[in-house]
Amino acid sequence: MEFLLYLLVGALSGMLAGLFGIGGGLIITPILIFFLSAQGIGIDLNTHLALGTSLSVIIFTSISAVISQNKRGAVNWAFFSWMALGICLGALVGAYTAALLSGPILQKIIAVFVFSMAARLLYSAYKTKEVSITKKNTATSQSLLVIAGAIIGWASAIFGMGGGALTVPFLTSRGLTMQQAAGTSSACGLPIAIAGSIGYLFAGWGLPELPKWSLGYIYLPGLIGIALTSTLFARVGVNIAHRLSSRLLQIMFAIFLICVGTSFLVGIGQ
Repeated sequence: MEFLLYLLVGALSGMLAGLFGIGGGLIITPILIFFLSAQGIGIDLNTHLALGTSLSVIIFTSISAVISQNKRGAVNWAFFSWMALGICLGALVGAYTAALLSGPILQKIIAVFVFSMAARLLYSAYKTKEVSITKKNTATSQSLLVIAGAIIGWASAIFGMGGGALTVPFLTSRGLTMQQAAGTSSACGLPIAIAGSIGYLFAGWGLPELPKWSLGYIYLPGLIGIALTSTLFARVGVNIAHRLSSRLLQIMFAIFLICVGTSFLVGIGQ
């Protein structure tokens, strides 16, 4: 029964990954915290396990989503290549930063973060226009992309996500359409997930209180179950995204973030 639930979570998170350009972590993390708590694992441990497992799942989700996005020409590889430089280092540092924080504090930080991202997206949906990106790829903007990548990688590892909640608003502010931002965000999610997973694996390695079938802060039953279906349903989300307007996608994403933030604020794993 537990494994079946992980399969269902994977289907939902995969569709969201393709639809919004996120790695699915913002839905995987709270549900994993709930499931692990129901198994009797305390809040300090279940939060870190959920974050590490979420990032490891995103490795597979991002691969599937970025293949679909690239076929549609929605990935800006010039932006990605510069951001990836900072992302890898930032994600490794972020995993170790999260290991130093308690579970309750992590949950409250995540709640504040996703509320702020929702507000930013709602503002952008009503105040900004889609513009060309042809003049954005300058030497100065390349430096900005590296710095932004480091910050996004660091924050994403702390929050156990593929970075879409940060990457998508940042890229739209640089002139990309919502579809282009979502496609490029999917690509950015892969180095975030790989570096972050490595960090969580070593940060939790050898802890005696970890449940069976754990590799550091990565819970293998959750990883396998969610990854099996998330990679399939990511393509469904991509297909839906390219049939909707950028403004509608931004509003939908903002509503989704508000729901996730509320779940963390009330303490789902306590």
